[in-house]
Amino acid sequence: MTAPSALDDSFHVFDTTLRDGAQREGINLTVADKLAIARHLDDFGVGFIEGGWPGANPRDTEFFARAREEIDFQHAQLVAFGSTRRAGATAAEDHQVRALLESGAEVITLVAKSHDRHVELALRTTLDENLAMVADTVSHLKAQGRRVFVDCEHFFDGYRANPAYAKAVVRAASEAGADVVILCDTNGGMLPAQIQAVVATVLADTGARLGIHAQDDTGCAVANTLAAVDAGATHVQCTANGYGERVGNANLFPVVAALELKYGKKVLPEGRLREMTRISHAIAEVVNLTPSTHQPYVGVSAFAHKAGLHASAIKVDPDLYQHIDPELVGNTMRMLVSDMAGRASIELKGKELGIDLGGDRELVGRVVERVKERELAGYTYEAADASFELLLRAEAEGRPLKYFDVESWRAITEDRPDGSHANEATVKLWAKGERIVATAEGNGPVNALDRSLRVALEKIYPELAKLDLVDYKVRILEGVHGTQSTTRVLISTTDGTGEWSTVGVAENVIAASWQALEDAYTYGLLRAGVAPAE
Repeated sequence: MTAPSALDDSFHVFDTTLRDGAQREGINLTVADKLAIARHLDDFGVGFIEGGWPGANPRDTEFFARAREEIDFQHAQLVAFGSTRRAGATAAEDHQVRALLESGAEVITLVAKSHDRHVELALRTTLDENLAMVADTVSHLKAQGRRVFVDCEHFFDGYRANPAYAKAVVRAASEAGADVVILCDTNGGMLPAQIQAVVATVLADTGARLGIHAQDDTGCAVANTLAAVDAGATHVQCTANGYGERVGNANLFPVVAALELKYGKKVLPEGRLREMTRISHAIAEVVNLTPSTHQPYVGVSAFAHKAGLHASAIKVDPDLYQHIDPELVGNTMRMLVSDMAGRASIELKGKELGIDLGGDRELVGRVVERVKERELAGYTYEAADASFELLLRAEAEGRPLKYFDVESWRAITEDRPDGSHANEATVKLWAKGERIVATAEGNGPVNALDRSLRVALEKIYPELAKLDLVDYKVRILEGVHGTQSTTRVLISTTDGTGEWSTVGVAENVIAASWQALEDAYTYGLLRAGVAPAE
């Protein structure tokens, strides 16, 4: 592990995904997960990565040991987290402080109590001893050549209860040599105007270099972080995708994007902001959480346009309905096709798909009406681009894109006396003049249909061997009597290099699934460059 030089020490982007973010319900990181996330964050270009609390648990101790050997940090410095020394002891003899030094981290973050009631009730010590604990621990670590940041836990609530004492903790840390003192909204209950006023006052009264750590319990963590910057904070603590305890922390990605694109601050190495969407989604994959589609800047819907009025304006100038160029953060503009679509939406979507509609107003009008008719029946094309492209090509070419003709299909589910089940499907179809009958079993009727269709078609189209069904969603749209209903199925398929979604709608889930499967295989062959059947 090498220590990179800071981009510019005048402003810090500090990530605490591996510690504070890992406290989110549903996230359980292995050491390998933490190493993977650390590499992604370093690739993004943050200045500091808080790796955890060495000595507090074996996993974090192992992480620091492995990170020293396995990660060659290019942009970030690894930070160890721990607390001030115990009451009545000295920092030099405190085993937890010793573990911080033994972690090998050149930067250490200390958590310190700054709320008088927490000092007396949680630490069970005096207010003066708490100040001594802060000063002694900071000065000891500085004497050992470490850079020290101090997190003032519950600072804003403590300031409201006893502003003089809260500021005394900041002074104790700063005067002992702390590089930055971070004001923490630990309960996440503050609002931007409150944050800005307190940070400005503390900065003026103490002269310390200040940072901000905001939880998101009021939904204001990003706004609170930026309000602190407005008031003079030069160190922001965030987590990737806002992961964290309860409802989460200030989200790293909108904070960094705002600093770079709205404030004009250079907080990332050149070119790294364009990696933001990729990094966000990669970290979501590591923690095994679905990326938020509506997350600012990096969500797949962040620059998606649906209404016809918006599309008409975007056709003239994309900036009319977008606050930034999505490419600046590695995202893309998307046109959604729905029953709200107008001509401009269809034309822009065709352009996005590489289909030149040639200003054919009659064709565009037919597609608009077809989309509205189909969506009235339950189809959705904003979530099924592949099915829409097949519809658009069918209208443009005057006939559906065909690689095979289905004669019939059937799916059978058998319950056996021993409690086991069997699912079998048979498909009869014609492809390239050949009649094919294929039967396959599966772990459900839809899986059996998928396998039988694959068995039938791979004889004629070996390109389909690359295809994998990666997601399957069912939604009941409209109940009629009892179990009678309209069912919509969305299927996502990949060929290893890209992913696409298709839709089917019918009165039963098997028929709807079959429609979506047909579209999925048809689109897969189109992507593979296979010529349609004559």
